[in-house]
Order: sequence, then structure tokens, then C-alpha cells
Amino acid sequence: MPNKKSAEKRVRISERNRLYNRFWKSRCKTAAKRLLESLEGKDPQIIRARLDEAQSVLDKAAGKGVLHPNTVARRKSALTLKAKEAMKADA
Repeated sequence: MPNKKSAEKRVRISERNRLYNRFWKSRCKTAAKRLLESLEGKDPQIIRARLDEAQSVLDKAAGKGVLHPNTVARRKSALTLKAKEAMKADA
């Protein structure tokens, strides 16, 4: 346990931030999983919608400082490549 009042406050703030970051990271992973599941269905409209959703969630996480912008760019790029491959294979 912290001995000073300011240290107690930092513990509370750290816990609050940890929960907030966990929420956003989980949301990003869920959006990516939904996109990857839709790739097996081969429906271009659903794939496009899920890709847009995943990119939006990732951008929001970067804007809130939960994920580093370069990490978001790398993940978006990988998801986009997979989505394009799936849509091209369908055509």
C-alpha cells in the first residue's frame, strides 16, 4: 500500500486507466476477429462493412492514446490486405 496521499491517488488513476485501456484493446481485437470471420463468408459487402468498422475502432483507440499510431497503421494494413485477398479470390 502507498504511504502518501499522492501515491494513493496515482494507484486509483492507474487502475482507472488500466480498465479504460483494456476496454479499448478488447474492442479492437473483437472488431478484427469479426472481420476475419467474415472473410470466410466471401460476401464483399459484409467484408467491406466489417473492414470499415475495424479501421474506425482502431483509429479511435489511437486517438485516445490507447494504441500507438504506428501499431494501428500496421494492423489496419494487415487487415486491409487480407480483406482485399478475400474479395479478389471471390471475383
